[in-house]
Amino acid sequence: MHAPAPKPALPPLALFLAIGGLYVAQSVIGGITWTGLPAVMRAEGVSLDRIGLVSLIALPWALKFLWSPAVERFRLPRTGRNRSGAVVLAGVLVSVLGLIVVGAVGPASLVPVLACLTVVAFAASTVDIACDGFAVQSLSREHHGWGNAAQVGGAYLGSAVGGGLFLVLVDASGWLAAVWAMALLVLLLGLPFMLGPARHMPEETRDHVPSLAAALRRSEIRRGLAAAAIYVVAQKVGLLMLGPFLVDVGLDLSSIGFLNGVGGLLAGVAAALAGGALVKTWGVRNVLVLALVLQAASLFYFSVFDVQAGWSKTVLFGVAIASSSGILALGFVALYAQFMRWSDPRQAGVDFTLFQCMDALVSMAGGILAGYAAEHFGYGVFFAGAGTVALAAVPAIVMVAGRRSAPV
Repeated sequence: MHAPAPKPALPPLALFLAIGGLYVAQSVIGGITWTGLPAVMRAEGVSLDRIGLVSLIALPWALKFLWSPAVERFRLPRTGRNRSGAVVLAGVLVSVLGLIVVGAVGPASLVPVLACLTVVAFAASTVDIACDGFAVQSLSREHHGWGNAAQVGGAYLGSAVGGGLFLVLVDASGWLAAVWAMALLVLLLGLPFMLGPARHMPEETRDHVPSLAAALRRSEIRRGLAAAAIYVVAQKVGLLMLGPFLVDVGLDLSSIGFLNGVGGLLAGVAAALAGGALVKTWGVRNVLVLALVLQAASLFYFSVFDVQAGWSKTVLFGVAIASSSGILALGFVALYAQFMRWSDPRQAGVDFTLFQCMDALVSMAGGILAGYAAEHFGYGVFFAGAGTVALAAVPAIVMVAGRRSAPV
């Protein structure tokens, strides 16, 4: 067993706002990179195969576990103050400077833009290591659900800004002004953390050296990695073909854009807040099971819709919003709250990062398999199979989550 790290003497609301600001900032960058940039590049006449190279920018997020021990050893020195603020400050400044360069270069200059955004992704993912570690150390167990509501809700809000508002600004004011406005926003979102929690770190002496080996020796980490893989396959993989499915059943792109933008934002943030409350009252395991059952029902609905003509597309649209944003957010608030509980506060940035990287890697692999299955077996069989996987994951998640996920 490990001893808990001291908690900073700050009210929970101040911690939620500071941590949430960083999560929003990171998702603003993600929204610009994976939603905004491809649309702008296409409008500039860049070929689809070259636009596909944007996906390579995701590599720092999938591989950040490799440098997470070095970040944690710097953040938590043997003697002295917690250096989370220094990591965040450096990462935010690199991100802002990278965005300034991207704005000046322009979207048609593919190689320089990809190089700069890869550096920004490295900086943002490093900030994420420090932020996750700080959150695990700083939030008491009873506030883990709310902390992850800030994380998941912040992700939806940041993605809406980076993938939605950013494009509006590009259309109204041009690429340079839009990117620089986003750079300023990222800086402002980092200020609550740097001016708040980062300035209230006590002097400490630590006898633990963070490492991947120390993480993998713990049974909680191995259980968490298994839970991440199972849950991602059950919750996310089936949804990867939802966009193409909606196009093929006749929904127009503006409707799908609304689903991903306004509808996704409202449903995602609302479900994240609801998840924070439910984790506190029902416990992590019960919320995980609820989300799996609801997702399975949605996937079976998509399957039946594919083979049964004449069903309402309005209802389909509502189920799609609930499934892709609401249910997903609800489940991942609970899952990430459990990840917090499994993480060792002495090296929380390493442990939590391992769980996130498992999520990213399984999602990438699942996307390939989902495309293959939908293409060769059809949407009906694909969604029915995905719903069956979601239901089959229930006993596995109950077993892996264990009894430590009771209400607090």
